[in-house]
Amino acid sequence: MSLNSSLKDIQNQNDKRGIDIQKVGVNGVEVPLQIERKNADSQVVSAKARVSVSLPHSNRGTHMSRFIEVLSEYSQKNLLGVDIKGLLIDVKNRLDSKTAHVKFDFKYFITKKAPVSEMEFPVSYDCSFQGDLSDDDYKFILGVKVPVTTLCPCSKEISKYSAHNQRTMVKVKVSYNENDIIWIEDLIEKIESCGSSQVYSILKRCDEKYVTETAYENPKFVEDVLRDVICLLKEDEKITYYEVEVEAQESIHNHNAWAWQSEFK
Repeated sequence: MSLNSSLKDIQNQNDKRGIDIQKVGVNGVEVPLQIERKNADSQVVSAKARVSVSLPHSNRGTHMSRFIEVLSEYSQKNLLGVDIKGLLIDVKNRLDSKTAHVKFDFKYFITKKAPVSEMEFPVSYDCSFQGDLSDDDYKFILGVKVPVTTLCPCSKEISKYSAHNQRTMVKVKVSYNENDIIWIEDLIEKIESCGSSQVYSILKRCDEKYVTETAYENPKFVEDVLRDVICLLKEDEKITYYEVEVEAQESIHNHNAWAWQSEFK
């Protein structure tokens, strides 16, 4: 006898409101996620998972525990983050659904050297893996959030002394064929090259001088950063879709500068 064979299954009741639900499931599930790294061993990170399926109008509810069961099985096999398509197939089959979706949000650490002193310290980046499965149509999206420094070209032009700068966040999502690989490190490196200067965890005085002067000699609006990032993404033939968002946290205004664009290639 199964554990639940004698217990009433309320979520299997018929629903008469006639509303299909596009996504229903669990969110904020903390799991260890294995990330394949470029030229290095894999990195295990702490992630928050959201897993969902579509639900037909005839069903009152879905089986929430089954999402956790699949996550648990893949976690024990060290496949979380490695076989996202396989996980979605299992979720879809286990819950007898037409579609399945998963998103993992996590911090990824990359050790960076300061530009002059070459002192090392890890920098953390907010990243995400997202997978969507409908019938046999699978789509994977890699997301990264990269901080850079930008210096205002207008401020530099009109000011007798110095120019104001910003901490600018560049959010990029890219989709590509499941047989291809785009490394998190490579995507972040491309994005960092599009700011006025990079952001580091540790800077000695010689490094701070370098970063400040580099930004001053390379002023950029959010529009400049957006276009530069897009140009690099267009050059990558593996990318089939991209979404770019740039937001500069203004230092002299009580609002931020913002730009966004997406495209299917």
